[in-house]
Amino acid sequence: MTDYREADLSRLKTVPIAQRPNRVDPSLLAHPPGADRSFAAFWHALPDLLAAKDIRDVARRVARAAGRHGVVVMLGGHVIKVGVGPLLRQLMRRGVITHLALNGSAAIHDFELAAYGGTSEDVAAGLADGTFGMAEETGREMNAAIADGARSGTGLGQAFTDYLRDRPLLAAPDVSVLIGASEQGVPVTVHATVGADIIHQHPTADGAALGAT
Repeated sequence: MTDYREADLSRLKTVPIAQRPNRVDPSLLAHPPGADRSFAAFWHALPDLLAAKDIRDVARRVARAAGRHGVVVMLGGHVIKVGVGPLLRQLMRRGVITHLALNGSAAIHDFELAAYGGTSEDVAAGLADGTFGMAEETGREMNAAIADGARSGTGLGQAFTDYLRDRPLLAAPDVSVLIGASEQGVPVTVHATVGADIIHQHPTADGAALGAT
């Protein structure tokens, strides 16, 4: 026995499918590009739905704006650590991107790639053994760059870029968007959330310097 009544599904009100608006129809689906193996064929074979539709819309808008209007790219850490940085560098070289706006995570991943040739630690393992975010060089050097920026009156983007360009040895400067932006004269800004990035827990972190930049 139960204290609850069984739902009477016979009372459901249904509607004819012909009256229901549909968001997907055959015209929107992907289609095999056939023998043509060009990128253009692949591009046009993508479905006109969700992310594929969005990326084509973004590409069209950027293409229309390039050379006529500003194109500001705002990005977080995943854009850098999944390998898109070199493509952004090429777009800057071609004059398409006119401003880069990074969050703190993006700046850290880019700085580590440029300076040390690697980034993106194993978060789960680092949390388990207490080493997550504890890289000595990353915290020490990026906080030194922030202190330099505070003294010279520059923002975080310029501070990190100047530090990297003055560093005597870089592991992979050719993949860095910070360095690429500097080489092409593209302004780059870093919009960090104070206290949210791994370098903010480092003993060399200076809240006043971070706030000033």
